[in-house]
Amino acid sequence: MKIDRLIGIITTLQQKKCVTAPYLAEKFEVSRRTINRDIEDICKAGIPIVTSRGVGGGISIMPGFALDTTVFTEQELANIFTGLKTLDSISNSETAEKLAQKIGASSAIKLADNMIIDLSSFYKDDLADKIDAIKQAIKESRCISFHYCYNKGEADKKIEPYLIVFKWSDWYVFGFCKERLDFRMYKLRRLWNLKITDEKFAIRDVPEEKKQFGSHMTDDYIVSAVYEPSVKYRLVEEYGSNCFTEQDDGKLYTEWGFTTQQGAIEWFLSFGNKVKILAPAEMVVLMKSTLESIKNLYE
Repeated sequence: MKIDRLIGIITTLQQKKCVTAPYLAEKFEVSRRTINRDIEDICKAGIPIVTSRGVGGGISIMPGFALDTTVFTEQELANIFTGLKTLDSISNSETAEKLAQKIGASSAIKLADNMIIDLSSFYKDDLADKIDAIKQAIKESRCISFHYCYNKGEADKKIEPYLIVFKWSDWYVFGFCKERLDFRMYKLRRLWNLKITDEKFAIRDVPEEKKQFGSHMTDDYIVSAVYEPSVKYRLVEEYGSNCFTEQDDGKLYTEWGFTTQQGAIEWFLSFGNKVKILAPAEMVVLMKSTLESIKNLYE
């Protein structure tokens, strides 16, 4: 992208003080004419560039112009590279490394190595292909189709993709469902046979309330329970160190809100015999009936 190249040129001039047009053309893999236009654009942006001929001549930023030594500090560049490397974890490209080579910021990318953020989960190869395809479809305003598996069963879907969303520790595609005639979120792990169709779509205005992902989910179904001390780490991991009250017998008392009864049951079942539901009474009954149905599977 041109903006990346302009930033790269400015950074190179700040680091090397003076370079030649052929050097910049080779570094950024463009023609000398393109470099000349870029220099004009940089001047128009308010950064005075001067050129000099002869031995030792070249392109440089006017002496005395205050630009804080570099356009970006090394730490600022490191933060940029950390973000790019994070996106590279769910992509088939190596954007951070390529940009570092272009602008000669190897020391900054070494600083970025101090932090690793891997968003790829356990299915990176499949995820990267899906995200790349969705990004292409969004760019070209083309519908995507896929097979989707969810709690209501399985179905073939076709949507107008608008956003790729990382939320609730998972990846989703947000788009306009052609069948429901409304905006929906689809978890990428639950879909397969993803294809970019030939069908183009006109970009719609997305209502702001539709972008408030999860706003319809409220944790107002209150359940109290006691947990064995051995699962304390899970409670802290999920809700923080102040999420429970330690009783005299060492057990951990909680009173939390859940979105649904079923969601609460699934949570408590994951603890086996390390938790006991106290209230409300309907949840105790529901847990008993759930355990009884599980027991019947093995009889």
